[in-house]
Amino acid sequence: MHGIEFQNVSKRYGNAPGDPLAVDHISFVVPTGTLTTILGPSGCGKSTTLRMIAGLESPTSGRILIAGQDVTTLGPAQRNVSLVFQSYALFPHMSVIDNVSYGLRMSGLPVDAARAKAATMLQTVGLKAMDNRMPSELSGGQQQRVALARALALEPAVLLFDEPLSNLDARLRRAMREEIRALQQRLQLTVAYVTHDQNEALAVSDRIIVMDRGTIAQDGTPRELYEHPRSEFVAGFMGEAMLFDGDSDGAGLARLGSLTIPTVNPVPAGPVKIAVRPEAWRIGPATDSGLAARVVKRTYVGSLMEYTLASPLGDLFVVSPDVRYPLENGAPVSLHLADHGVSVVSV
Repeated sequence: MHGIEFQNVSKRYGNAPGDPLAVDHISFVVPTGTLTTILGPSGCGKSTTLRMIAGLESPTSGRILIAGQDVTTLGPAQRNVSLVFQSYALFPHMSVIDNVSYGLRMSGLPVDAARAKAATMLQTVGLKAMDNRMPSELSGGQQQRVALARALALEPAVLLFDEPLSNLDARLRRAMREEIRALQQRLQLTVAYVTHDQNEALAVSDRIIVMDRGTIAQDGTPRELYEHPRSEFVAGFMGEAMLFDGDSDGAGLARLGSLTIPTVNPVPAGPVKIAVRPEAWRIGPATDSGLAARVVKRTYVGSLMEYTLASPLGDLFVVSPDVRYPLENGAPVSLHLADHGVSVVSV
């Protein structure tokens, strides 16, 4: 029995058969006690998918199961799910503890019991001394924790996050994603998490579902999607990568210019796309081997040097951890590829 199961689910906005499908016959599972991220660019159908899990949208066809129960025709209140919104959706005129206890009181729990449980949830998310503050007195990260405490207080079978960190600055985003992940693992929550941020998805997920134009492009662990994408779209979307035209010999090797690359997944002979991430390039002294290149631009960004290198493949974006001895503009180099950060996919 899975936490969430989609069985051939579609969603069409409009009644005409020719109206486009926002979600096109997708099937997936979110195992109980795990965090699965639904990832993709704007308009790919990820938020519509989340809203169908929550009961805020009804599928045009297919079945949705939560904890083994068919909830396809049930409303949000009948599904035992909680949704944490991007905007937090806190009541501005209520104190923190009143915000968290509101759903409990609406479900019939006595006021004292609701406030006691709300106080426990606030302690769980690290806001023990904030009971009587108003939302306007809290930082963005603290407001996000209040929204999370309110969702957890209802003890949902499934917890849903819709772009929960997009309103936070980069440093706070990193801290909050670590807190969400730690809380999910400690409480063994079943979570579906929607974001367009690849780094966020890689950091928090047990599994990632990458969506493209209403369909599932690939479903797998973060490592599988990053290191072994099965399509040009996934290779280009999962982290920063440059895509090149190459050729496969069908026997486990592909060529990119003067470089030879082993293919991890079976790839038939013929044209292929080769995705190379910036960290996969290895910069060495100019020699007769490797790919000849020349430094066009360099940028110091603290822990890394970023280079733009002119090569027969075009301009390449390359990062190097060697910040002590940066290369001069115009310097000739030879490039080789590491055994990670390179993916070969069929065209």
